[in-house]
Amino acid sequence: MSETSGYPDSFYAATAVGVRDYPGLDHDRQADVCVIGGGFTGLSAALNLAERGLDVVLLEAERVGFGASGRCGGLVGSGQRKEVLEIEELFGYERSKLLWDFAELAKQEIRDRVEKHDIACDLQCGQLLGIHKKRYLGHAQQTADVLAERYDYPFCKALNAEETRARVASESFLEGMYDSEALALHPLNFSLGLARAAAAAGAKIYEHSRVIDYSREYPAVVRTANASVEASFVVLACNGYLGKLEPRVAGKIMPINNFMIATEPLEGSRASALINGRFGVHDTRFVVNYFRLSDDNRLIFGGGENYRAGFPSDIKSFVRPHMLKLFPQLRDVGIDYGWGGTLSVTVNRLPHVGRLPPNVFFAQGYSGHGISIATFAGKVIAEAVAGTADRFDVFAELPTRSFPGGTWLRYPGMVLAMLYYSIKDRI
Repeated sequence: MSETSGYPDSFYAATAVGVRDYPGLDHDRQADVCVIGGGFTGLSAALNLAERGLDVVLLEAERVGFGASGRCGGLVGSGQRKEVLEIEELFGYERSKLLWDFAELAKQEIRDRVEKHDIACDLQCGQLLGIHKKRYLGHAQQTADVLAERYDYPFCKALNAEETRARVASESFLEGMYDSEALALHPLNFSLGLARAAAAAGAKIYEHSRVIDYSREYPAVVRTANASVEASFVVLACNGYLGKLEPRVAGKIMPINNFMIATEPLEGSRASALINGRFGVHDTRFVVNYFRLSDDNRLIFGGGENYRAGFPSDIKSFVRPHMLKLFPQLRDVGIDYGWGGTLSVTVNRLPHVGRLPPNVFFAQGYSGHGISIATFAGKVIAEAVAGTADRFDVFAELPTRSFPGGTWLRYPGMVLAMLYYSIKDRI
């Protein structure tokens, strides 16, 4: 834990801009809406609600952006976490196109917020998908063609092996697809910027105010150890940190831990030889590798995950082999930072959004696609609370299965599934 900021040690915490201390909740109060959770979903909901003139209280157990919203890879992909052709097969073209369009609006929401609130989060454009298996060859061209012809998205370009390696110096990629309108950013600084904007709009943010429980009544009473908030509506924005707070939706998500490292700064020519530009990269492995260059030429690399409480004792040593598998030329490079974070996934890898009676709205389970979709989910929750639920209902109507065995057996099942897919990745 960083002694100065109260955030877990990471490259992001070390380069955080505009960290502000918010008080703990120490007195009972009333509000129109109580938001539980200070990540992308909760901050976006609080900001959009406050801009609509509602009295908003946000309660965060630790610090705003403390969880995955301040520790993730920073890649903002196009579309949903599930690929567009799979969504089309499941729900038909019209629903698939609508979800694609929502994801485009989600990216634009990020651009707009960064510009409007002058958020210094190192916003980058572009993302490359590296194809790592022969059986996936041709997938990039097929996807690019479908997006251009049927989804009004001509910004993806299929790359052959030579073109891919000219952009990313890894022999692991057999071909690629470059999306010029995808994004990447510094997630903690984006979270901090949303918090400042929400506070400026009138939302009351309380840190170190862990919610113990809330009543299922109207109005709801949301309780912390020291005080409570009485609110007409509750927004549940805990995601991977939900725990036992709300059993009615806990079985729909699986908390998992991802891990990242940041190298020492690379000399300019070495950095550009490694990744030829400032853009994000991820691959087609089931347990995804994702990486990009920071503004000071570090490789920020995510690889490996686990499915239990707690992180490896040495995260740097845990992630480094994943990096060297793609970039053996970095064997001599030092690792300055290693950290982890907890996110949540759903069975179908689509977000779980909905209402709980009598007055609770929730969004969770972004499955590694949370920066844009979570930010947009906060916006559509605000719309729904204010009485316009059209976009909210599109997400709420997506089917979300519970994990087999609920919260008790989901972890053993996930471990077995991940073992299976990790073997497939190697074949």
